[in-house]
Amino acid sequence: MTDREHSVALVTGASRGVGRGIAAALADSGMLVFASGRTIARASLPATVVRIGCDHTNDDDVAQLFSRIGAESGRLDVLVNNAWGGYDRMVEDGRFTWADPFWEQPRWRWDAMITAGVRSAFVASQFAARTMVAAGRGLIVNISHWAAQKRIGNTMYGIAKAATDKLTSDTALELRTHGVTVVSLYPGLVRTEAVLAAGVFDLSNSESPEFSGRAVAALAADPDRLTLSGRPLVAAALAERYGFTDIDGRSPRPLTLQEV
Repeated sequence: MTDREHSVALVTGASRGVGRGIAAALADSGMLVFASGRTIARASLPATVVRIGCDHTNDDDVAQLFSRIGAESGRLDVLVNNAWGGYDRMVEDGRFTWADPFWEQPRWRWDAMITAGVRSAFVASQFAARTMVAAGRGLIVNISHWAAQKRIGNTMYGIAKAATDKLTSDTALELRTHGVTVVSLYPGLVRTEAVLAAGVFDLSNSESPEFSGRAVAALAADPDRLTLSGRPLVAAALAERYGFTDIDGRSPRPLTLQEV
């Protein structure tokens, strides 16, 4: 997997936001990248990225996605589970409702975070693991957040991210002997479309969507990445470990649990 020109990656939920940035950065690193999502055809991505429409809440769609990747590439080295709807409609009727108490939260957010997020990561990991176990190698990255360890603004958000980290730690145990690495990746505050539209965040220590992709590329190139398997990793801390910067040349400061 250190030969990026022959590595194949799938980024789910890559139509916009962090997923789009990761797909773009992996393509820039030299990987063959498949990008999936319901509106992926409209995504602003490099021409080399293979776009495949997929509703990750539909298991038939997911099965067809992995079947096509297998048919076209014969391998899968990196899976980034980013499909997620929890940041949709953070502002409703002109009001920032995302941080409302749990008893006032619309129930559609549960499905957006748990079904479209955690469950889709589990299903995609099942398909990817079958290919990776057979090959004896692979990297699965689950996009998560500090909210797994500390309440940050939304109860359902914490539940979803804690479940994501548990998915990481338990699948890592099962896949370790097969040479497959599984990690959770914590981006910092990312300048996604939703974050910029909300207009309520201090962006002084923020990251581009591509920054997380550079973190994934660095992990994929690390021959000792299996030593990190099962752990939550902070994108900005990986930048310090591997020596990469954001696309603007800046080095975002890694946040601690206390600071978040």
